[in-house]
Amino acid sequence: MSELFGTVSWDDFRLIKAIADSRGLAGAAARLGLNHSTVFRRLGQVEQALGTVLFERHRTGYALTPVGEEMVELAARLDGDITGFTRKVAGRTISPAGELRVTTNDSLLIHLLTPLFARFQRECPDVRLDVVLSNEPLNLSKRDADVAIRATDSPPETLVGRRVARIAWALYGRAADFPRPERPALRDLADRSWVSLGDNLAALKAVRFVRQHIAPERIVYRINTVLGLAEAVESGIGIGHLPCFIGDVRPTLVRLAPPDPDFAADLWLLTHPDLRQSARVRVFLDTLAGEIGKSRPLFEGDQPGSGGGHR
Repeated sequence: MSELFGTVSWDDFRLIKAIADSRGLAGAAARLGLNHSTVFRRLGQVEQALGTVLFERHRTGYALTPVGEEMVELAARLDGDITGFTRKVAGRTISPAGELRVTTNDSLLIHLLTPLFARFQRECPDVRLDVVLSNEPLNLSKRDADVAIRATDSPPETLVGRRVARIAWALYGRAADFPRPERPALRDLADRSWVSLGDNLAALKAVRFVRQHIAPERIVYRINTVLGLAEAVESGIGIGHLPCFIGDVRPTLVRLAPPDPDFAADLWLLTHPDLRQSARVRVFLDTLAGEIGKSRPLFEGDQPGSGGGHR
């Protein structure tokens, strides 16, 4: 092993793993922030240094040789060891300082989190927040993020955290289109135009309900963001299900049905076990849990907020 590391560096291992993961030079160059010719030249240098070929070149891409497979397996182990070490070091930080990467989605950020983040930074000015917007689960084990704020009924078993609220969903329409005070029956709404979330959020129960109960030709608009869905309902494109904490604070919207308990999801603050004793993570989680707790009635659909609200 010592002779091997005298011949190639950790950057060489990263290079070979990137080529293997991408099955080619172009994808590896994009991952590593290098140009194609640099990746090609460095691959040749590594193979020359080791005295063996690491990839078989095919029209369909680069395929690992047995030696290349061993090198990539070692690179994966090294990467895991390095990220594990940095995660544990971050977890031992004794004062709330440094960078804290937080992942959440756009609807939570806009309607809830930004003022809370501002309050946290006033209290902890030495913590720098790096906010990553995504509906995809980031890998907290590899420190893609330090804290995840997610609506889910099945948080990953590899993470720890706390449930801070239950997010209720209800059916909303534009108030101008529903001037009568009584709520219409669902059967009377089936022939209206509907809006819904896209395939990336098809696992949500409200989205499945629409697909199962509304004719496809009546679903006139799909979008892959909850904020965009709220804008569509507010613009009169169609009626649709929204989280109550979004729908109830929009004065131009009105609930067409009470919140459906089957559509609700838990709101979680999650982190990796190695980071829960980190001062900045612990203070951040405590601050957000306390502030979100003050808004639980709005999240859970128990009060109309300042918008059209209950009918």
